[in-house]
Amino acid sequence: MNTHKNARLTPHGRALLDARVINEGLRPREVAQAQGVSERTVYKWVRRYREVGYAGLQYHTSRPARSPFATDTITVEQIIARRQQRQTYRQIVQPLGIGQSTVARMLKRRGLNRLAVLSPTQPDNRYEHDVPGDLLHLDIKKLGASSVRDIE
Repeated sequence: MNTHKNARLTPHGRALLDARVINEGLRPREVAQAQGVSERTVYKWVRRYREVGYAGLQYHTSRPARSPFATDTITVEQIIARRQQRQTYRQIVQPLGIGQSTVARMLKRRGLNRLAVLSPTQPDNRYEHDVPGDLLHLDIKKLGASSVRDIE
């Protein structure tokens, strides 16, 4: 179940709402005020309960069944291939004829929105020596005129 912290109605609360309207005969306006929801919401859940039953009170996705204007897979593959060649958004958009925001959304979804992600990071330049003290480190610092006078 995917209830968020501010949800007014859980499936149990929806069943209670329906029971108050259908079984107890309360008016939807009264039930809406008691439950802290709109009257329209009460009508919606009562209709779903009458059509489907208790299963209609459960959560269901609001994602559409189909997206007729979605970017096709061939175009998405071309976008990814061009990005892996380290092309900028503008260089990708021009030959494909699609919007820059679409390209940005596709690349962000794939985790390719930053050029730094495309090439692996270079390892740190480390020097390893067999014996401790092989590498001698000297601090060289120019001393100011006032510091030179203090030394003399």
